[in-house]
This record gives sequence, structure tokens and C-alpha cells, in this order.
Amino acid sequence: MSEPQALFDVLRHSADPKAADAIERLVASGSDRALCRLNVLDFARANGLDEERAIAAFLHASRLGIFDMSWNLLCPGCGGVLEAGATLKCLEHDTYDCALCSAGYEPTLDEMVEVTFTVSPRVRKIIGHDPDALSFTEYCRQYFWGTGIDLPDNLEQHLDEFTIEALELPAGEKAIVSIQLPAEFVIVFDPVTHATQFIDVQGEPTRERQTLPLVFNDVKAQTGTVTMHPGPLRIAFDNQSGRRVLPGIWIANDALHQMLGRRKPFLTAKRLLTNQTFRDIYRTDTMDVDQRLKITSLTFLFTDLKGSTQLYERVGDLAAYDLVRHHFRVLNEIVAAETGAVVKTIGDAVMATFPTPDRALAAALRMRDAMQTINAARGSEDLLLKIGIHEGPCLAVTLNDRQDYFGQTVNMAARVQSLASTRAIFATGAIVEDAASSKILASSGLHPVQQRAALRGISDEMLVYEIP
Repeated sequence: MSEPQALFDVLRHSADPKAADAIERLVASGSDRALCRLNVLDFARANGLDEERAIAAFLHASRLGIFDMSWNLLCPGCGGVLEAGATLKCLEHDTYDCALCSAGYEPTLDEMVEVTFTVSPRVRKIIGHDPDALSFTEYCRQYFWGTGIDLPDNLEQHLDEFTIEALELPAGEKAIVSIQLPAEFVIVFDPVTHATQFIDVQGEPTRERQTLPLVFNDVKAQTGTVTMHPGPLRIAFDNQSGRRVLPGIWIANDALHQMLGRRKPFLTAKRLLTNQTFRDIYRTDTMDVDQRLKITSLTFLFTDLKGSTQLYERVGDLAAYDLVRHHFRVLNEIVAAETGAVVKTIGDAVMATFPTPDRALAAALRMRDAMQTINAARGSEDLLLKIGIHEGPCLAVTLNDRQDYFGQTVNMAARVQSLASTRAIFATGAIVEDAASSKILASSGLHPVQQRAALRGISDEMLVYEIP
């Protein structure tokens, strides 16, 4: 048996077999392009797979060495990849600049960091393992633009609609390109170094030859704007970088903007950090201990068992311990099924995260029902679960050798949980006013009751909702 076959046998035992089979077929017969920086959500849709099972399968495949995982920082404007690395540790700066958009951004994990997968060279060699061997079109597709841009299969034809010229310039070489400047805004852009030169073409046409020198290096991507007249232009390219560059001369027309405006879902860092399989497999491998990465919206769910001390006294340590462990297993299964992840347990309490409020609410309702089912089977009220939910911004951090979260949103979610009784779920307006959450409440026939509450450590009273 070959090494790849042995790896896929292991994958089938650790991940969903249907997803593992689809991955094996892709590796065996998929195109090189399809195996470079793969969009897992696209893969799941094309193969009729549940997204969460597909994500889990690729995480296991990455851990086995079948695929290499890449965390790519994206420009929210053009969708270009500004930075890439094997973990979030590659994000080392507070702000990032996109030369093509001429804008700076503070990185967040919601929609600015994607996670992609490339087949390992030990399993199958593809041309994408050597980016310098890719054509201009394929380099733009596979390495410059992120997987959230819905690029057409006939990308080269679309590029022709706004490209005046494109060339390949090896390291250390020079080239001169003569073009006729149209009376439109022109961009000279290299997707390798991200060097960008804007040409604001205006005024009366000229017959005199205009010149423009452009230098590529490994220190800083050149960027700037010059004003020129419509007419002949000679661009002198000088590649002083250590690798080949691929400068293209583009017209900033509707065709360019329409192509960049075509977007599709992709696997975000936020979603992966709230995935239970990811937390189980990777634990502390993702971030440095001193990193503080922003998430603009994350939903936190806290639970706690009421009267657990009395429970130990009532049924004895051994029985109570087994019952509490059973309760943890049930909660973990529900959290994972609702696309969430358990961050940690504290005594008899659970802290979990979800990418959206509706998934946390659905999990809370399922948890409440599950505890009632266990209690009914035992003929007692031993498991009395208090639940609180809140959504908002936070920081992803590493605490006590594990990936954790910090901020006022986390504190408020914990305080909201402390308001909960043994039956009601308490949530903030950010949860119950969410459109998807409202549908869940309506379909369940539940009517949240609004009330004002003082939360410990929070200066002002706030509106909370009791879900009976």
C-alpha cells in the first residue's frame, strides 16, 4: 500500500467517510488548479456535503499531511491576499495596506482572513507548488485573489477586457513596454510584489512620447499616482527583486470593477476558530501568546448547573460525577452540531462560541430540551441548566496555553448567564433581534420577555430578554 493510500485509510476512520472519499477523488483526478488554495465551502457544495463535515475532513487531512493549511489576510476591497502563512502567527502588524486599492486596513478575523487548503507535495505534485511557474492569469487566480472572489473559469478572457499589456520579467532583468494611453484611469500592477502605479490620464491627447520608470524590489512595494496625457507611453520596468514579477497594465473600467464585485462565501478564520474539530486538533498551534486579533462579531454562550454542590450531597460523588460528565458530553455534541465550539469548562460551567446568534440560540434551546429529557428519564430534576447568550466584538487571544477570547462581550455574556433561572434562557437584544434568531423563536412559539437588569461589573443597566 502506498503512503497516500494509507493516509486516506486513516482519514476515513477519523472523518466523515463520504467527505474523505470526495477528497481522495479530488486528489486523484482533480485539476492542479482545484488543489491549490481550495475553498472548502465550494468543495462541499460541489460534492453535496455538509459544510461542517467537509471542514472537519479537511482539518483531519491537514493534520495527517494530505493538505497544507494556509491563513490568508485579504483586502476587503479587491479581495487580494495581502499576507499568507501556515498559522495566524503570520499576522504580525496592526494595519495592512493594499497597494491596488490604495487603502489601509486593521485586520479582523471575520471576513478579512480566509483559510484554504493546498494538497501536500508528498501526496501529489501540482504546478501551484511553484508559483513562479504559473502564468500571469493563473498566478492572479491561485495566489493573488482570495477564494471569496467568484472568478470565472474563462478568467483570461475577462482579463482581456481591461488589460492593455502583461509581461513576465525574471529576477534582475529589465524591459521596456510601449503602449498607447487611453483617456481612462490606468493601473500598472504586479500581483507578486503588489507594486502599483496609478496613471491618471487626462487632458488633451499628445503625440510626444511620455516615459515612466518602474522598479520592483524586495523592500517595499512601489505605489503612487502620476498624471499623463492620452498618447504614447514608454514604461521602463526594472526587476531588482529576487524573483520574477508579472506586471500588468489595466484600465480601471467597469469590467474590472464588475469582476472584483463578484463575491462568494469562503471559510473565514472566525468560523474556523469556532469549529470544535479545529479546537480539538490544533489547540495552541494557531496564535502566538502575545497576539491580540480582533473579531467584530462573535456569539458567546455560557452555561452552568444550578445546585451542583447539593447534587453531590444528594446522590453521592460517583453518581454525581458521572451525571455531570454525561451532561458535558451532551452539551459538547449540541455545540458542535450547531457549528460552535466549546472554549473551556470551568467547574460545572461551559463557555462556547458560535459564528452567528441564531446558532447559539438553537444550541441553547436544544440544551434545555436535552437536560429535560435526561431528568425525565431519571425521574428527578438533578440537571438544572442556566444559560446566557450575548454577541459582540472581542479579541482572540492565547491564555493558559489555549486559544481563548477576551473583552467586554465575553464578560457581559457571563453576567447575563448569571441572571438565568433553571428553566429560562437569558439573552441580550443582539441575540433575539437577529433576523435568523427571530425566525427560530417564532417557529418554536417562544416570546421573549424584556426586562432591565443590573449586571455585575457593568455600570449601566441594560435590556435583557428572558426566553421562557
